[in-house]
Amino acid sequence: MSGESDLIKLYSARILDLAADIPHLGRLDSPDATVKRRSPLCGSTVTVDLSVEDGRISDFAQDVKACALGQAAAAVVGGAVIGCTRDQIEQARDQLKAMLKSSGPVPDAPFDGLDVLLPARDYKNRHASILLSLEATAEAMEKAEQANCA
Repeated sequence: MSGESDLIKLYSARILDLAADIPHLGRLDSPDATVKRRSPLCGSTVTVDLSVEDGRISDFAQDVKACALGQAAAAVVGGAVIGCTRDQIEQARDQLKAMLKSSGPVPDAPFDGLDVLLPARDYKNRHASILLSLEATAEAMEKAEQANCA
């Protein structure tokens, strides 16, 4: 396959549809925690605001400035994150990283929609952008727990 057809496959209609419709886009007025993550390689950024009740995400918003792949990942995360625990977020982050970097399986439900990013395995320069939303969410969960324990 030529490089051009590989890129066409990578930017599938499903990825572009997800990138165009990211759930929970924006910012929260009074979050329990806010985290901004940036990919140094491409400059993509994701800022996550979240609120936590009883150890679960009760409200969530994200400001996404990323490529279509990072946006698609953020869309899947945004659609799945409400009600999740820190352990579920960290597991999804670790599973996505393994899926991309070491041919691991697709993350468990409710993050199994990240399967759309399987073609990105071969594009290591895109991995950091794809991981931003889950990394920021995991870090925000940790911050929120620390704030609630203080």
